[in-house]
Formats: sequence, structure tokens, C-alpha cells
Amino acid sequence: MAKKKKSMGMLYLIGMILVVVGFFLPMFKAGPIEPNGLDFFDFDNFGFVTIGGLLIIIGAVLGVVLNFINAKNKKMLQLVALILSIAGGVVLFIGFNDNVIYKTIAKGFLKHAYMGFYVVLAGWVVGVVGYLTGK
Repeated sequence: MAKKKKSMGMLYLIGMILVVVGFFLPMFKAGPIEPNGLDFFDFDNFGFVTIGGLLIIIGAVLGVVLNFINAKNKKMLQLVALILSIAGGVVLFIGFNDNVIYKTIAKGFLKHAYMGFYVVLAGWVVGVVGYLTGK
């Protein structure tokens, strides 16, 4: 009798990996500055931007790790990781009003978006589709 192969949730995994990779790519361009996700961390002036960046990367890394472990409530934990990452994006967007550079980015948000921003968005979409379909 053949063993039943467990689905690993490849779409969800690919989505979470895209979020992690996109976080390290340049996300926006504001003049000569092209910040990636790590540039959002400012522990001296801890605020919404730092919290948003932390939530995005922690949620995405947690989602990748959860895909490889067996847990009793794995599906629920994956949903929490995905929501945590997306909530980080919302918090980051709200936090853009605290800084002059971020205000410049927020005025023409999509005009200043770079590849990292789009990769993170694509990762969230693929992660949601993967979670909902179970593939």
C-alpha cells in the first residue's frame, strides 16, 4: 500500500519566500535613497515604521518555518503568520506619515515603488491564494 503524500502547501511557501526576498530588495525610491526593508528599522526612534517592518519580516519567516514543521494547529498558525505579515504592511503604510522621507514616498506611493514592494505584494497574494486553496 502506497503512503499518502502530505501536501506541503507549495503556493503558500512560495508566497512567504517572496515576501522575505522582496523585503531585502529596494522597496522605494526617494531621491538618491533606495531603502529596502532593513532600512525601516530604527530602534533609536522606535515607531510605526519599525513595528511594521518587524511584523512583515517576522510573519514571513514564521510562515516559511511553519511550512516545514508538523504542528497540531499548523493551518491556523500559518494564517496567523500571513495576517501578521500583511498587518505589518498596513502598519508600515500608516507609519509613513512620521518622517519627511516617508511623507515624500507616501504622496506618490506607487510612483516611488520599486521591485521589492511589488515582490512583497505578489508574495502576499500568492500566500493568500495558497492558504485558501491548500496548495
